[in-house]
Amino acid sequence: MANKTILVCGHGPGISESVARRFGAAGYSVALVARNGERVAAAAKALGASGIAAAGIGADLSNPANAKALVAEVREKLGPIAIIHWNAFSGGAGDLLTADVAELRTVLDLGVTSLVATVQAALPDLKAQKGAVLITGGGLSMYDTKVDAMAVSWNAMGLGVMKAAQHKLGGLLAEKLRPEGVFVGEVTVLGAVKGTAFDQGQATIEAAAVAEKFWALLGARSAHIDHIG
Repeated sequence: MANKTILVCGHGPGISESVARRFGAAGYSVALVARNGERVAAAAKALGASGIAAAGIGADLSNPANAKALVAEVREKLGPIAIIHWNAFSGGAGDLLTADVAELRTVLDLGVTSLVATVQAALPDLKAQKGAVLITGGGLSMYDTKVDAMAVSWNAMGLGVMKAAQHKLGGLLAEKLRPEGVFVGEVTVLGAVKGTAFDQGQATIEAAAVAEKFWALLGARSAHIDHIG
């Protein structure tokens, strides 16, 4: 059993897949988590065919109560968790004036509350291994009138609120965990990533380039935030 595992939360075909392959190639075991258990099982099998120890776990990341069981399952299958990569997000509550407030709560749980719950559950491992929490940030988190107008026009207001809260959370966790030797890093993606749902044929960002940003942040363990796009 490998002595270092990366837990990839919110796995999909873009950034998280590239992060899984980049860290897997460096010797990490990889736990892929998303709501669709069959899909992540297939993705884990593909990683295994590349020589990467991997497991796919179906879990509803919008429910913070699932964090303890998720972390326990990852430990059982792959060993202690050295890194949490949080890539989970939702486009729900796009119009804050018409959306049910429960929908906004789900968006915030997915991007913020469940991240906190997962860090809490994995904290003994993270401290013991001087590990890391890596967060996929987004340009909608920025406090700028043009960005706000963009979020409104895209019907992505809930995502904007979530990314802004997540960005603040990352900074707070970075300060809190630094004395424990745990690194917190965020790569803010300023644009669409090729091959994802946001790619309408004009995306310019390569998912592999984002993964390299995360790898460089982890290696330096100094600056908390980097960006791409």
